[in-house]
Formats: sequence, C-alpha cells, structure tokens
Amino acid sequence: MKNEDETQTIKSFGDEWKKFDQDNLNKKYLEFDFNRYFKVFPWNLIDIKSEGYDMGCGTGRWAKFVSPKVKKLNCIEPSDAIQVAKKKLKDLDNIGFYKEKILSCSLKNNSQDFGYILGVLHHLPNPLIGLKKCVDLLKPGAPILIYFYYSFENRPFYFRIIWMISNFFRKLICRLPSFIKNLICEIISFLVYLPLVKFSKLTEILNLNFSNIPLYEYRNKPLYTLRTDARDRFGTIIEHRMSKKEISSMMQKCNLTNIVFCDDAPYWCVSAIKIKNEE
Repeated sequence: MKNEDETQTIKSFGDEWKKFDQDNLNKKYLEFDFNRYFKVFPWNLIDIKSEGYDMGCGTGRWAKFVSPKVKKLNCIEPSDAIQVAKKKLKDLDNIGFYKEKILSCSLKNNSQDFGYILGVLHHLPNPLIGLKKCVDLLKPGAPILIYFYYSFENRPFYFRIIWMISNFFRKLICRLPSFIKNLICEIISFLVYLPLVKFSKLTEILNLNFSNIPLYEYRNKPLYTLRTDARDRFGTIIEHRMSKKEISSMMQKCNLTNIVFCDDAPYWCVSAIKIKNEE
C-alpha cells in the first residue's frame, strides 16, 4: 500500500504543479517566500564554484533564485512537474534536470556542495530514509536546508484540534478523482482559506493581536497562493508532521550537525551541516 500511496502522491504533485505553475504569481511574492524559507541557510558556505541539488524541485520556483549564486544546480523531481521546471528555467544554462525519486537519484554520493529539500520529506513514506539519502549525496561539511511540516507544538491547543478535523477530510479528499479533488480544494480555498486570511488582514490593519488564528501568516498572500496551498494540503495522500525535537533527532541520526531552526513561519525551516569526520 505504501508504494501505491507514494505513486499516487507523486502523480498528485505532478497534476498540482502543472495546474499551479507559479507563472501567474508576482515575482515579489516568490522572492518574499524564498527569503523566508532560506533565512537560516548558511550562504557563506557556498559560492559561484559550488554544485548542489534542489530535491523535489516542483516547478523550479526556488531554483530560479538559487542558480545565479552557484556553478551548477541539479533539479530532481519524480513527477511530470519536471517538464514545467524545464520550461520555466530554460534560459538558465547551469541547471541539470533529473526525473527521479530521492532513493533512486543518480547523483553520486559525497558529490554535492549543498542541497535543499523544501516541502518534500513529509510526503515520503519514510522521511528518515529519504533524508539519509539526501545527506549521502553531500560532501562532508556541506550545508543542507529542509522544510518539514510542524506538529503545532508551538501553537495553542485548538490548532491541533483544527488539524485533526482537517486531516479527516484530507484523507477522504486526496483519494478522489482528480477533477473532483481539484474542485473541492478550490471550494476550500474560497470558503475557508480566503475568509480567514481576510479576517487576519483586517486585524493587522486595526493593530489587533490575532496572530494565533489559523492562516494568519497568509494575510498578505494572493488568492493564487491560497488556491495552490489548499490543493497541496488536501490533495496529498502521504503527510507526516514532526515537532522541532523530532526533526532535530532525525537530522542527528543522518550525520548532521550545526542544526539551526528558523523561529519564524513557515514551521519548520532548518539548516544543518554534514559531519566532516564520519566514523
């Protein structure tokens, strides 16, 4: 069942990224999100001579910002979204494209100067095994950045209750035929996401402290992002969530050190460095 779920998850993301290829999103929003995700990435450890990977690159939205900073960027994506990335990044001559899964990635171990895996590990059947493979690709001393769904440990209790309710519906919605699933996710984005975001924006304008309401971090984001993330959240079969402590433990098991979490949303973005002297 796990293999079937993984196959369906990959297909779902291919459908999602072809539908929401990010071409309609203003560059300022993409750049804002890029800076949030990469806030704790140690840029001082790489330069224009570095080669690294974007694991689960999707449409290549992050690769567009990273590639000008390095010698080569390898974009790995198992779904048909790799075709969207190729089209989006066609003007960049330092990108390699691989339509491959993490565990069967053909890059050589100990060959990469850096890597990042944003929003991918929590959709794998076994995140620990996936991260271990990603770390194996890195040279000793190379940095890595990951983004993993958090378990609301830094939120009020009602966040977990809301998540449990939403997760019940996710498990039903994600297995529906593509057209129906997309339609329901669109309805959710308009009837659930949008009102919460508008309310959050209003509280900000009125200088009220309502930061602990769901989707508050989306208050300045466009409708396109709400639609994309609703599809992402409710359309995916495999979803794991971990606390800060659990993520740190997983990273240590994968020979990573210098673990640094970003204390701002999205939770959790975390960087680390592959241990130099493995025994």
